[in-house]
Amino acid sequence: MPVFFQSRAGRQCLLVMALGVTLWLAGAILELDNWLVAFVSAYENYGADKLVLALGIGGAMSFVYSILRIVDLRKEMELRASAQAKADWTATHDHLTKLPNRYAFERKVPPRRTKTDVEDDEWEGNVTIFSVDLDGFKKVNDLVGHNGGDALLTEVAKRICAIGNADCVYRFGGDEFVVVTLGLSSKHEERFARLLIQAVTRPIHINGFAVEVGASVGYDRWEQGREPLEDAAHRADLAMYEAKARGPNHQMAFEASMQDKVAKRATLESKLRVAIQRKAIRPFYQPLIDLRNGTVCGFEALARWTDGDGVTIPPPVFIGIAEETGLITELFEDLLAQACRDALSWDDQVTLSFNVSPVQMEDKLLASRIFKVLSANGLPPHRLEIEITENGLIQDPAVAAIILDELHDAGVRIALDDFGTGYSSLAQLARYRFDKIKIDKSFIATCRDDERQEKIIRAMLGLGRSLNILTTAEGIEEHRQLGHLLQLGCDVGQGYLFGKAMPAEETRSFVLTRDEILANG
Repeated sequence: MPVFFQSRAGRQCLLVMALGVTLWLAGAILELDNWLVAFVSAYENYGADKLVLALGIGGAMSFVYSILRIVDLRKEMELRASAQAKADWTATHDHLTKLPNRYAFERKVPPRRTKTDVEDDEWEGNVTIFSVDLDGFKKVNDLVGHNGGDALLTEVAKRICAIGNADCVYRFGGDEFVVVTLGLSSKHEERFARLLIQAVTRPIHINGFAVEVGASVGYDRWEQGREPLEDAAHRADLAMYEAKARGPNHQMAFEASMQDKVAKRATLESKLRVAIQRKAIRPFYQPLIDLRNGTVCGFEALARWTDGDGVTIPPPVFIGIAEETGLITELFEDLLAQACRDALSWDDQVTLSFNVSPVQMEDKLLASRIFKVLSANGLPPHRLEIEITENGLIQDPAVAAIILDELHDAGVRIALDDFGTGYSSLAQLARYRFDKIKIDKSFIATCRDDERQEKIIRAMLGLGRSLNILTTAEGIEEHRQLGHLLQLGCDVGQGYLFGKAMPAEETRSFVLTRDEILANG
Protein backbone atom coordinates (compact mmCIF):
# COMPACT_ATOMS: atom_id res chain seq x y z
CA MET A 1 0.00 0.00 0.00
CA PRO A 2 1.37 3.49 -0.90
CA VAL A 3 2.70 5.56 1.97
CA PHE A 4 0.01 8.25 1.34
CA PHE A 5 -2.81 5.87 2.26
CA GLN A 6 -1.02 4.88 5.49
CA SER A 7 -1.37 8.46 6.76
CA ARG A 8 -4.43 9.93 8.49
CA ALA A 9 -5.35 12.05 5.45
CA GLY A 10 -5.01 9.03 3.21
CA ARG A 11 -7.34 6.97 5.39
CA GLN A 12 -9.93 9.78 5.34
CA CYS A 13 -9.67 9.91 1.54
CA LEU A 14 -10.27 6.16 1.35
CA LEU A 15 -13.32 6.51 3.61
CA VAL A 16 -14.80 9.22 1.34
CA MET A 17 -14.20 7.09 -1.74
CA ALA A 18 -15.88 4.08 -0.13
CA LEU A 19 -18.88 6.21 0.88
CA GLY A 20 -19.17 7.51 -2.69
CA VAL A 21 -19.13 4.01 -4.15
CA THR A 22 -21.79 2.90 -1.66
CA LEU A 23 -24.08 5.80 -2.54
CA TRP A 24 -23.59 5.08 -6.23
CA LEU A 25 -24.55 1.41 -5.75
CA ALA A 26 -27.64 2.45 -3.73
CA GLY A 27 -28.67 4.83 -6.49
CA ALA A 28 -28.14 2.16 -9.11
CA ILE A 29 -30.32 -0.28 -7.17
CA LEU A 30 -33.10 2.31 -6.80
CA GLU A 31 -32.87 3.10 -10.52
CA LEU A 32 -33.10 -0.61 -11.34
CA ASP A 33 -36.15 -0.92 -9.07
CA ASN A 34 -37.83 2.04 -10.80
CA TRP A 35 -37.10 0.49 -14.18
CA LEU A 36 -38.63 -2.84 -13.14
CA VAL A 37 -41.80 -1.10 -11.86
CA ALA A 38 -42.12 0.84 -15.11
CA PHE A 39 -41.48 -2.35 -17.14
CA VAL A 40 -44.17 -4.31 -15.27
CA SER A 41 -46.68 -1.47 -15.60
CA ALA A 42 -46.03 -1.11 -19.34
CA TYR A 43 -46.26 -4.80 -20.16
CA GLU A 44 -48.69 -5.97 -17.51
CA ASN A 45 -51.13 -7.22 -20.14
CA TYR A 46 -48.37 -9.46 -21.51
CA GLY A 47 -47.71 -11.19 -18.14
CA ALA A 48 -44.62 -9.15 -17.29
CA ASP A 49 -45.51 -9.23 -13.61
CA LYS A 50 -45.53 -13.03 -13.62
CA LEU A 51 -42.18 -13.10 -15.40
CA VAL A 52 -40.57 -10.80 -12.86
CA LEU A 53 -42.07 -12.81 -10.00
CA ALA A 54 -40.75 -16.05 -11.51
CA LEU A 55 -37.31 -14.52 -11.93
CA GLY A 56 -37.37 -13.31 -8.34
CA ILE A 57 -38.38 -16.70 -6.97
CA GLY A 58 -35.77 -18.44 -9.13
CA GLY A 59 -33.10 -16.06 -7.96
CA ALA A 60 -34.06 -16.59 -4.33
CA MET A 61 -33.97 -20.38 -4.75
CA SER A 62 -30.59 -20.18 -6.48
CA PHE A 63 -29.29 -18.11 -3.60
CA VAL A 64 -30.57 -20.60 -1.03
CA TYR A 65 -29.09 -23.54 -3.04
CA SER A 66 -25.76 -21.77 -3.22
CA ILE A 67 -25.75 -21.27 0.54
CA LEU A 68 -26.56 -24.96 1.16
CA ARG A 69 -23.93 -26.07 -1.32
CA ILE A 70 -21.31 -23.90 0.36
CA VAL A 71 -22.22 -25.47 3.72
CA ASP A 72 -21.93 -29.01 2.26
CA LEU A 73 -18.59 -28.21 0.65
CA ARG A 74 -17.29 -26.85 3.94
CA LYS A 75 -18.35 -30.04 5.78
CA GLU A 76 -16.73 -32.18 3.08
CA MET A 77 -13.50 -30.20 3.35
CA GLU A 78 -13.53 -30.60 7.14
CA LEU A 79 -14.09 -34.37 6.84
CA ARG A 80 -11.32 -34.64 4.25
CA ALA A 81 -8.96 -32.61 6.43
CA SER A 82 -9.81 -34.84 9.42
CA ALA A 83 -9.21 -38.01 7.38
CA GLN A 84 -5.90 -36.65 6.10
CA ALA A 85 -4.85 -35.72 9.63
CA LYS A 86 -5.75 -39.22 10.86
CA ALA A 87 -3.88 -40.88 7.98
CA ASP A 88 -0.88 -38.64 8.60
CA TRP A 89 -0.92 -39.55 12.31
CA THR A 90 -1.10 -43.25 11.46
CA ALA A 91 1.78 -42.92 9.01
CA THR A 92 3.97 -41.05 11.48
CA HIS A 93 3.28 -43.00 14.68
CA ASP A 94 3.93 -46.49 16.00
CA HIS A 95 0.67 -48.37 16.51
CA LEU A 96 1.89 -50.19 19.66
CA THR A 97 3.56 -47.48 21.76
CA LYS A 98 1.80 -44.53 20.04
CA LEU A 99 5.22 -42.87 19.75
CA PRO A 100 6.24 -41.03 16.57
CA ASN A 101 8.17 -43.27 14.18
CA ARG A 102 11.14 -42.95 11.84
CA TYR A 103 9.09 -41.10 9.19
CA ALA A 104 8.03 -38.53 11.77
CA PHE A 105 11.65 -38.15 12.84
CA GLU A 106 12.75 -37.48 9.26
CA ARG A 107 10.24 -34.61 9.08
CA LYS A 108 11.17 -33.16 12.45
CA VAL A 109 13.20 -29.96 12.82
CA PRO A 110 13.83 -29.22 16.50
CA PRO A 111 13.02 -25.61 17.44
CA ARG A 112 15.88 -23.34 18.36
CA ARG A 113 15.99 -22.23 21.96
CA THR A 114 15.83 -18.47 22.51
CA LYS A 115 18.69 -17.14 24.53
CA THR A 116 17.78 -15.52 27.84
CA ASP A 117 19.85 -13.65 30.38
CA VAL A 118 20.12 -16.68 32.66
CA GLU A 119 21.15 -19.19 29.98
CA ASP A 120 24.77 -19.91 29.34
CA ASP A 121 26.10 -19.78 25.78
CA GLU A 122 27.11 -23.47 25.74
CA TRP A 123 23.52 -24.48 26.51
CA GLU A 124 21.89 -22.50 23.74
CA GLY A 125 20.60 -24.57 20.86
CA ASN A 126 22.38 -27.86 21.70
CA VAL A 127 20.41 -30.70 20.08
CA THR A 128 21.58 -34.21 21.03
CA ILE A 129 20.33 -37.44 19.48
CA PHE A 130 20.30 -40.59 21.66
CA SER A 131 19.94 -44.03 20.08
CA VAL A 132 18.66 -46.71 22.50
CA ASP A 133 18.62 -50.43 21.69
CA LEU A 134 17.38 -53.15 24.04
CA ASP A 135 19.61 -56.12 24.94
CA GLY A 136 18.05 -59.55 25.49
CA PHE A 137 14.61 -58.67 24.12
CA LYS A 138 14.35 -61.97 22.21
CA LYS A 139 14.71 -63.95 25.43
CA VAL A 140 11.82 -61.99 26.94
CA ASN A 141 9.67 -62.88 23.92
CA ASP A 142 10.58 -66.55 24.43
CA LEU A 143 9.69 -66.34 28.13
CA VAL A 144 6.40 -64.40 28.10
CA GLY A 145 5.36 -64.61 24.44
CA HIS A 146 4.89 -61.87 21.87
CA ASN A 147 2.03 -60.25 23.80
CA GLY A 148 4.32 -60.02 26.79
CA GLY A 149 7.02 -58.58 24.56
CA ASP A 150 4.58 -55.93 23.37
CA ALA A 151 3.76 -55.09 26.98
CA LEU A 152 7.46 -54.71 27.74
CA LEU A 153 7.99 -52.36 24.79
CA THR A 154 5.03 -50.25 25.90
CA GLU A 155 6.41 -49.97 29.43
CA VAL A 156 9.91 -49.14 28.15
CA ALA A 157 8.41 -46.40 25.96
CA LYS A 158 6.63 -44.91 29.00
CA ARG A 159 9.83 -44.93 31.03
CA ILE A 160 11.83 -43.22 28.31
CA CYS A 161 9.09 -40.60 27.86
CA ALA A 162 9.15 -39.95 31.62
CA ILE A 163 12.82 -38.94 31.30
CA GLY A 164 12.69 -37.08 28.00
CA ASN A 165 10.02 -35.00 26.29
CA ALA A 166 7.33 -37.38 25.03
CA ASP A 167 7.11 -35.43 21.76
CA CYS A 168 10.82 -36.07 21.19
CA VAL A 169 10.86 -39.85 21.78
CA TYR A 170 10.62 -42.06 18.69
CA ARG A 171 10.34 -45.78 18.08
CA PHE A 172 12.30 -46.70 14.98
CA GLY A 173 11.03 -50.27 14.90
CA GLY A 174 11.71 -53.49 16.80
CA ASP A 175 13.44 -52.66 20.07
CA GLU A 176 15.18 -49.45 18.94
CA PHE A 177 14.23 -46.01 20.26
CA VAL A 178 15.55 -42.52 19.54
CA VAL A 179 15.41 -39.55 21.91
CA VAL A 180 15.96 -35.90 20.89
CA THR A 181 17.05 -33.56 23.68
CA LEU A 182 17.65 -29.82 23.80
CA GLY A 183 20.18 -27.84 25.76
CA LEU A 184 22.40 -30.57 27.28
CA SER A 185 26.06 -29.94 27.99
CA SER A 186 28.61 -32.70 27.37
CA LYS A 187 28.56 -33.75 31.02
CA HIS A 188 24.76 -33.81 31.12
CA GLU A 189 24.63 -35.87 27.90
CA GLU A 190 26.55 -38.71 29.56
CA ARG A 191 24.38 -38.44 32.66
CA PHE A 192 21.21 -38.54 30.55
CA ALA A 193 22.47 -41.68 28.77
CA ARG A 194 23.03 -43.41 32.12
CA LEU A 195 19.55 -42.39 33.24
CA LEU A 196 18.09 -44.00 30.12
CA ILE A 197 19.91 -47.26 30.86
CA GLN A 198 18.81 -47.23 34.51
CA ALA A 199 15.18 -46.61 33.53
CA VAL A 200 15.08 -49.37 30.92
CA THR A 201 16.89 -52.02 32.96
CA ARG A 202 14.63 -51.90 36.02
CA PRO A 203 12.58 -55.14 36.33
CA ILE A 204 9.20 -55.16 34.59
CA HIS A 205 6.39 -57.42 35.85
CA ILE A 206 4.54 -59.17 33.02
CA ASN A 207 2.08 -62.03 33.50
CA GLY A 208 3.52 -62.84 36.91
CA PHE A 209 7.13 -62.78 35.72
CA ALA A 210 9.71 -60.17 36.66
CA VAL A 211 11.60 -59.74 33.39
CA GLU A 212 14.64 -57.60 32.68
CA VAL A 213 16.30 -56.30 29.55
CA GLY A 214 19.54 -54.43 29.06
CA ALA A 215 20.10 -51.29 27.04
CA SER A 216 22.89 -49.93 24.84
CA VAL A 217 22.95 -46.17 24.24
CA GLY A 218 24.88 -44.09 21.73
CA TYR A 219 24.61 -40.35 21.24
CA ASP A 220 25.89 -37.39 19.25
CA ARG A 221 25.05 -33.73 18.65
CA TRP A 222 23.25 -32.36 15.65
CA GLU A 223 25.19 -29.70 13.74
CA GLN A 224 22.29 -27.34 13.24
CA GLY A 225 22.03 -25.63 9.90
CA ARG A 226 24.88 -27.70 8.41
CA GLU A 227 23.36 -31.17 8.04
CA PRO A 228 20.06 -33.08 8.07
CA LEU A 229 18.89 -34.40 11.42
CA GLU A 230 19.23 -37.97 10.08
CA ASP A 231 23.02 -37.58 9.87
CA ALA A 232 23.27 -37.04 13.62
CA ALA A 233 20.91 -39.99 14.19
CA HIS A 234 23.18 -42.17 12.04
CA ARG A 235 26.22 -41.22 14.11
CA ALA A 236 24.30 -41.92 17.33
CA ASP A 237 23.42 -45.32 15.87
CA LEU A 238 27.09 -46.09 15.19
CA ALA A 239 27.95 -45.14 18.77
CA MET A 240 25.14 -47.38 20.02
CA TYR A 241 26.49 -50.40 18.12
CA GLU A 242 29.95 -49.72 19.48
CA ALA A 243 28.48 -49.62 22.99
CA LYS A 244 26.60 -52.88 22.33
CA ALA A 245 29.85 -54.53 21.22
CA ARG A 246 31.27 -53.82 24.70
CA GLY A 247 28.46 -55.70 26.41
CA PRO A 248 25.02 -54.87 27.84
CA ASN A 249 24.26 -51.58 29.57
CA HIS A 250 26.99 -49.41 28.07
CA GLN A 251 26.75 -45.87 26.71
CA MET A 252 29.12 -44.17 24.29
CA ALA A 253 29.43 -40.81 22.58
CA PHE A 254 30.20 -40.84 18.87
CA GLU A 255 33.84 -40.65 17.81
CA ALA A 256 35.21 -40.17 14.31
CA SER A 257 37.04 -43.50 14.51
CA MET A 258 33.68 -45.27 14.59
CA GLN A 259 32.84 -43.94 11.13
CA ASP A 260 36.21 -45.16 9.85
CA LYS A 261 35.56 -48.55 11.40
CA VAL A 262 32.20 -48.83 9.64
CA ALA A 263 33.76 -47.82 6.32
CA LYS A 264 36.45 -50.48 6.70
CA ARG A 265 33.84 -53.06 7.62
CA ALA A 266 31.74 -52.18 4.57
CA THR A 267 34.81 -52.62 2.37
CA LEU A 268 35.60 -55.93 4.03
CA GLU A 269 32.02 -57.12 3.60
CA SER A 270 32.20 -56.34 -0.11
CA LYS A 271 35.47 -58.27 -0.40
CA LEU A 272 33.98 -61.17 1.55
CA ARG A 273 31.07 -61.50 -0.86
CA VAL A 274 33.47 -61.67 -3.78
CA ALA A 275 35.73 -64.15 -1.94
CA ILE A 276 32.80 -66.49 -1.24
CA GLN A 277 31.68 -66.31 -4.87
CA ARG A 278 35.21 -67.12 -6.06
CA LYS A 279 35.74 -69.75 -3.33
CA ALA A 280 38.85 -67.89 -2.20
CA ILE A 281 38.36 -68.88 1.45
CA ARG A 282 39.99 -72.25 2.05
CA PRO A 283 40.01 -74.79 4.86
CA PHE A 284 43.33 -75.46 6.60
CA TYR A 285 43.74 -78.49 8.85
CA GLN A 286 45.18 -78.83 12.36
CA PRO A 287 45.97 -82.39 13.42
CA LEU A 288 44.22 -84.21 16.26
CA ILE A 289 46.53 -86.74 17.96
CA ASP A 290 45.40 -89.89 19.73
CA LEU A 291 47.39 -89.60 22.96
CA ARG A 292 47.10 -93.31 23.65
CA ASN A 293 49.24 -94.31 20.66
CA GLY A 294 50.46 -91.03 19.12
CA THR A 295 48.77 -91.48 15.73
CA VAL A 296 46.79 -88.89 13.81
CA CYS A 297 43.11 -89.61 14.47
CA GLY A 298 41.69 -86.56 12.73
CA PHE A 299 42.05 -83.02 11.43
CA GLU A 300 40.08 -79.96 12.45
CA ALA A 301 39.16 -77.73 9.50
CA LEU A 302 39.89 -74.04 10.14
CA ALA A 303 38.86 -71.33 7.66
CA ARG A 304 41.67 -69.18 6.24
CA TRP A 305 41.37 -66.15 3.95
CA THR A 306 44.01 -63.99 2.30
CA ASP A 307 42.44 -61.17 0.27
CA GLY A 308 43.53 -59.95 -3.15
CA ASP A 309 45.99 -57.51 -1.58
CA GLY A 310 47.79 -60.30 0.22
CA VAL A 311 46.37 -59.37 3.63
CA THR A 312 45.40 -62.26 5.90
CA ILE A 313 41.99 -61.66 7.49
CA PRO A 314 41.54 -63.26 10.95
CA PRO A 315 38.74 -65.87 11.04
CA PRO A 316 36.82 -64.19 13.92
CA VAL A 317 36.59 -61.04 11.78
CA PHE A 318 35.26 -62.46 8.52
CA ILE A 319 33.16 -65.17 10.18
CA GLY A 320 31.53 -62.51 12.36
CA ILE A 321 30.68 -60.47 9.26
CA ALA A 322 29.35 -63.58 7.53
CA GLU A 323 27.06 -64.27 10.50
CA GLU A 324 25.73 -60.70 10.58
CA THR A 325 25.13 -60.47 6.83
CA GLY A 326 23.57 -63.91 6.34
CA LEU A 327 26.52 -65.20 4.31
CA ILE A 328 27.46 -67.82 6.89
CA THR A 329 25.33 -70.59 5.37
CA GLU A 330 26.88 -70.24 1.92
CA LEU A 331 30.38 -70.01 3.41
CA PHE A 332 29.75 -73.04 5.64
CA GLU A 333 28.50 -75.25 2.81
CA ASP A 334 31.36 -74.24 0.53
CA LEU A 335 34.06 -74.90 3.16
CA LEU A 336 32.46 -78.18 4.24
CA ALA A 337 32.33 -79.37 0.63
CA GLN A 338 36.04 -78.54 0.16
CA ALA A 339 36.91 -80.26 3.44
CA CYS A 340 34.93 -83.39 2.53
CA ARG A 341 36.81 -83.71 -0.76
CA ASP A 342 40.14 -83.24 1.01
CA ALA A 343 39.23 -85.81 3.69
CA LEU A 344 38.72 -88.49 1.02
CA SER A 345 42.50 -88.56 0.53
CA TRP A 346 43.05 -89.52 4.17
CA ASP A 347 42.88 -92.99 5.67
CA ASP A 348 39.42 -94.16 6.63
CA GLN A 349 40.12 -93.96 10.38
CA VAL A 350 41.08 -90.25 10.12
CA THR A 351 38.06 -88.05 10.85
CA LEU A 352 37.18 -84.55 9.72
CA SER A 353 36.28 -82.15 12.52
CA PHE A 354 34.23 -79.12 11.45
CA ASN A 355 32.94 -76.14 13.43
CA VAL A 356 29.34 -74.91 13.33
CA SER A 357 28.57 -71.27 14.06
CA PRO A 358 26.12 -70.51 16.91
CA VAL A 359 23.99 -68.60 14.39
CA GLN A 360 23.59 -71.76 12.30
CA MET A 361 22.15 -73.67 15.26
CA GLU A 362 18.95 -71.65 14.81
CA ASP A 363 18.60 -73.05 11.26
CA LYS A 364 16.18 -75.99 11.35
CA LEU A 365 17.54 -77.17 7.99
CA LEU A 366 21.16 -77.38 9.19
CA ALA A 367 21.21 -81.18 9.43
CA SER A 368 19.72 -81.50 5.94
CA ARG A 369 22.33 -79.11 4.56
CA ILE A 370 25.14 -81.19 6.10
CA PHE A 371 23.71 -84.47 4.75
CA LYS A 372 23.41 -82.91 1.30
CA VAL A 373 27.07 -81.86 1.28
CA LEU A 374 28.22 -85.28 2.55
CA SER A 375 26.21 -87.09 -0.12
CA ALA A 376 27.39 -84.79 -2.93
CA ASN A 377 31.06 -85.31 -2.04
CA GLY A 378 30.98 -88.96 -1.00
CA LEU A 379 32.18 -88.66 2.61
CA PRO A 380 30.54 -91.17 5.01
CA PRO A 381 28.72 -89.50 7.92
CA HIS A 382 30.71 -91.44 10.54
CA ARG A 383 33.91 -89.72 9.38
CA LEU A 384 32.51 -86.27 10.18
CA GLU A 385 32.65 -84.70 13.62
CA ILE A 386 30.70 -81.49 14.19
CA GLU A 387 31.99 -79.10 16.89
CA ILE A 388 29.42 -76.92 18.67
CA THR A 389 29.96 -74.32 21.37
CA GLU A 390 27.59 -73.79 24.28
CA ASN A 391 26.56 -70.43 22.82
CA GLY A 392 25.09 -72.32 19.89
CA LEU A 393 22.99 -74.48 22.20
CA ILE A 394 21.45 -71.77 24.36
CA GLN A 395 20.14 -69.60 21.48
CA ASP A 396 17.25 -71.98 20.77
CA PRO A 397 17.59 -75.20 22.82
CA ALA A 398 14.59 -76.91 21.22
CA VAL A 399 15.89 -76.45 17.67
CA ALA A 400 19.41 -77.44 18.77
CA ALA A 401 18.10 -80.69 20.22
CA ILE A 402 16.35 -81.56 16.95
CA ILE A 403 19.49 -80.84 14.90
CA LEU A 404 21.77 -82.89 17.16
CA ASP A 405 19.38 -85.85 17.18
CA GLU A 406 19.19 -85.84 13.38
CA LEU A 407 22.97 -85.74 13.07
CA HIS A 408 23.44 -88.50 15.66
CA ASP A 409 20.89 -90.76 14.00
CA ALA A 410 22.79 -90.43 10.72
CA GLY A 411 26.10 -91.38 12.35
CA VAL A 412 27.70 -87.91 12.57
CA ARG A 413 29.66 -87.42 15.80
CA ILE A 414 29.14 -84.36 17.99
CA ALA A 415 31.78 -82.57 20.07
CA LEU A 416 31.12 -79.89 22.68
CA ASP A 417 33.77 -77.24 22.00
CA ASP A 418 35.40 -74.90 24.55
CA PHE A 419 34.08 -77.01 27.42
CA GLY A 420 34.25 -75.26 30.78
CA THR A 421 34.00 -71.68 29.51
CA GLY A 422 30.20 -71.48 29.39
CA TYR A 423 27.63 -70.97 32.14
CA SER A 424 25.93 -74.35 32.03
CA SER A 425 28.37 -76.99 30.79
CA LEU A 426 27.03 -79.76 33.01
CA ALA A 427 23.47 -78.90 32.06
CA GLN A 428 24.39 -79.26 28.38
CA LEU A 429 25.94 -82.67 28.99
CA ALA A 430 22.77 -83.80 30.72
CA ARG A 431 20.43 -82.48 28.03
CA TYR A 432 22.26 -83.45 24.81
CA ARG A 433 24.21 -86.46 23.59
CA PHE A 434 27.88 -85.77 22.89
CA ASP A 435 30.64 -88.04 21.65
CA LYS A 436 33.48 -85.77 22.77
CA ILE A 437 34.18 -82.76 24.96
CA LYS A 438 37.03 -80.38 24.14
CA ILE A 439 38.72 -78.80 27.15
CA ASP A 440 39.39 -75.14 26.40
CA LYS A 441 43.00 -74.11 25.95
CA SER A 442 42.72 -71.53 28.75
CA PHE A 443 42.75 -74.42 31.25
CA ILE A 444 45.67 -76.17 29.57
CA ALA A 445 47.89 -73.07 29.54
CA THR A 446 47.98 -72.75 33.34
CA CYS A 447 47.29 -76.27 34.56
CA ARG A 448 50.87 -76.89 35.78
CA ASP A 449 51.10 -73.58 37.63
CA ASP A 450 47.59 -73.31 39.02
CA GLU A 451 46.43 -76.03 41.39
CA ARG A 452 42.77 -75.06 41.00
CA GLN A 453 43.00 -75.30 37.20
CA GLU A 454 44.60 -78.73 37.48
CA LYS A 455 41.80 -79.95 39.72
CA ILE A 456 39.23 -78.66 37.24
CA ILE A 457 40.95 -80.55 34.40
CA ARG A 458 41.02 -83.72 36.50
CA ALA A 459 37.30 -83.32 37.14
CA MET A 460 36.59 -82.81 33.43
CA LEU A 461 38.56 -85.91 32.46
CA GLY A 462 36.85 -87.94 35.18
CA LEU A 463 33.47 -86.71 34.00
CA GLY A 464 34.29 -87.76 30.44
CA ARG A 465 35.30 -91.26 31.52
CA SER A 466 32.20 -91.71 33.67
CA LEU A 467 29.94 -90.67 30.80
CA ASN A 468 31.95 -92.68 28.25
CA ILE A 469 32.77 -89.48 26.33
CA LEU A 470 36.18 -88.85 24.75
CA THR A 471 38.10 -85.76 25.86
CA THR A 472 40.31 -83.52 23.73
CA ALA A 473 42.78 -81.03 25.21
CA GLU A 474 43.20 -77.90 23.09
CA GLY A 475 46.21 -75.59 22.99
CA ILE A 476 48.99 -78.04 23.87
CA GLU A 477 52.20 -76.13 23.18
CA GLU A 478 54.77 -77.60 25.59
CA HIS A 479 56.09 -81.09 26.27
CA ARG A 480 55.46 -80.70 30.00
CA GLN A 481 51.78 -80.00 29.27
CA LEU A 482 51.64 -83.11 27.11
CA GLY A 483 53.31 -85.25 29.77
CA HIS A 484 50.91 -84.05 32.42
CA LEU A 485 47.86 -84.74 30.23
CA LEU A 486 49.14 -88.23 29.46
CA GLN A 487 49.39 -88.91 33.18
CA LEU A 488 45.84 -87.66 33.69
CA GLY A 489 44.50 -89.95 30.95
CA CYS A 490 43.41 -87.44 28.30
CA ASP A 491 42.29 -89.12 25.06
CA VAL A 492 43.11 -86.65 22.27
CA GLY A 493 45.52 -83.72 22.01
CA GLN A 494 45.59 -80.68 19.76
CA GLY A 495 47.98 -77.75 19.60
CA TYR A 496 51.11 -76.21 18.12
CA LEU A 497 53.25 -78.89 19.76
CA PHE A 498 51.87 -81.38 17.22
CA GLY A 499 51.35 -79.05 14.29
CA LYS A 500 49.76 -75.82 13.15
CA ALA A 501 46.90 -75.60 10.66
CA MET A 502 48.17 -76.59 7.20
CA PRO A 503 46.90 -76.67 3.62
CA ALA A 504 45.20 -79.86 2.41
CA GLU A 505 48.16 -80.85 0.24
CA GLU A 506 50.41 -81.08 3.31
CA THR A 507 48.12 -83.26 5.44
CA ARG A 508 48.98 -86.53 3.72
CA SER A 509 52.75 -86.05 4.08
CA PHE A 510 52.22 -85.00 7.72
CA VAL A 511 50.47 -88.30 8.50
CA LEU A 512 53.14 -90.34 6.72
CA THR A 513 55.97 -88.51 8.48
CA ARG A 514 54.37 -89.02 11.89
CA ASP A 515 53.78 -92.72 11.18
CA GLU A 516 57.46 -93.11 10.28
CA ILE A 517 58.54 -91.38 13.48
CA LEU A 518 56.31 -93.67 15.54
CA ALA A 519 57.54 -96.76 13.66
CA ASN A 520 61.17 -95.83 14.31
CA GLY A 521 60.50 -95.35 17.98
